[in-house]
Amino acid sequence: MLVSARHDGVENVMTAAWCCGLDFEPPKLTAVIDKSAHTRSLIERSGQFVVQLPTVEQLDLAQALGTQSMHDAPDKLINAGVRLFEVPGSPLPFVEGCSAWLKCQLVPEPHIQDAYDLFVGEVSAAWADDRVFRDGRWHFETADPKWRTIHHVAGGHYYAIGEAMSAG
Repeated sequence: MLVSARHDGVENVMTAAWCCGLDFEPPKLTAVIDKSAHTRSLIERSGQFVVQLPTVEQLDLAQALGTQSMHDAPDKLINAGVRLFEVPGSPLPFVEGCSAWLKCQLVPEPHIQDAYDLFVGEVSAAWADDRVFRDGRWHFETADPKWRTIHHVAGGHYYAIGEAMSAG
């Protein structure tokens, strides 16, 4: 997952290996964001962030954003070739080319943020590219394979979403 945030005109995007759904009503997710991540300070100060689902075509981008820190490389976003866009009415930066975007409000949980680097976000808006999501479900099996989402496993190793299966 790519996590982006902005505060006082400073924006950043990072790759987060650990992100998952937490609740349905209202929709919430969790993301692990290390204390050393510059994006974390932007989230803590602004109280909001975006979680994006990168695609196969964004593999190198995801790797670059997960291995460079804005603390060490102030031009990280330019060097990685990040293209950002804005959604009217939102102060957040969104990454172009992803398959989906989840705008989140931070649910302050200081103990779990400090102890476990775990952030809770309430999803306030969501968008998906209709080449892969329509009629209430994902359609990766019929979309161009470049639109499959990627998921970091460890050590620069990723998987692309696989084939569709149905139970029963």
